[in-house]
Order: sequence, then structure tokens, then C-alpha cells
Amino acid sequence: MIQDISIEIMRHRSAADLPLPAYETEGAAGVDLRAALPGGPLLLPPDGGRALVPTGLSIALPLGYEAQGRPRSGLALKHGVTVLNSPGTEDSDYRGEIGVILINHGTEAFRISHGDRIAQMVLAQVTRGNWQERESLDETARGTGGFGSTGGTASGGGA
Repeated sequence: MIQDISIEIMRHRSAADLPLPAYETEGAAGVDLRAALPGGPLLLPPDGGRALVPTGLSIALPLGYEAQGRPRSGLALKHGVTVLNSPGTEDSDYRGEIGVILINHGTEAFRISHGDRIAQMVLAQVTRGNWQERESLDETARGTGGFGSTGGTASGGGA
């Protein structure tokens, strides 16, 4: 079941001509974020070049929600461009402009133009922990086994 919530959004002058985020299909989990670069394109250097790309949008989320900035699969597959701190989090009390940190893992420079779809944004409910400090923790079959300890080829533990 899909739950709708009201999100206040403010468009900055740099994004005045860009469409507001919208769900492109009935089953879409995220909305596209676009580059707000009215002064001209940005060239993302190859082999690890990165930049904070403005979106020209600010939002006011209800308490108990976050907005996650995630990569667009097409940019990653075709160009090696992805969101560096994925997922990036917009907290409910942040009112500044949303920016997307992009990194170019490709071997060629990547041009980002005004209005290009650069990331997607997914809303999520927040669960907060009530931290209880203890002298020791309960025992489990895994115990303190960290990375690779569960026998898989991918790392098996740690943060």
C-alpha cells in the first residue's frame, strides 16, 4: 500500500524553468532530481572527479521522515556516474538547497547540463533508536565475526 504525505517544496530562481519532482509511473518509488545550472554546464572530470551539483530545490519534510538521494541506474551503467554518499540524507529539519554529490568513475569527462536528471529522491520513514549502554551483549552464533566471517564472497560484517 502506498502512503501519500504532503511535502512543502520551494523552487529557487536557478530552477524556475525546471519541472518540480514527480513520480513518472504508478509504481515509482522515487522522483528525479535535476541539475540547476542556469549559468552553463558543469564538466565532471573522469577517474574520480566529483562535484556538488545544485538542484534549485528546498523541501520541508514532516517530522519522522527523511529524503534519500540515490543514484540513477542509467548514469551509473552508461557513464560510471553515481551519487558519492549514497544514499544522501535530507533530514526533516534541513531547509537549505538540496545538493547531490556526484562522482565520475568513468574514463571520460561527463557533462552535466541545466535540467539533466542527476539522481532520484526517495522518501522514507525514520526509526530512531533508544540507546541502552551495557557492559556486555548477549551471545549469538556469529559472535564477533566481522568482514567475511559468514563465508560469503562479499564482506560479511562491519558498518
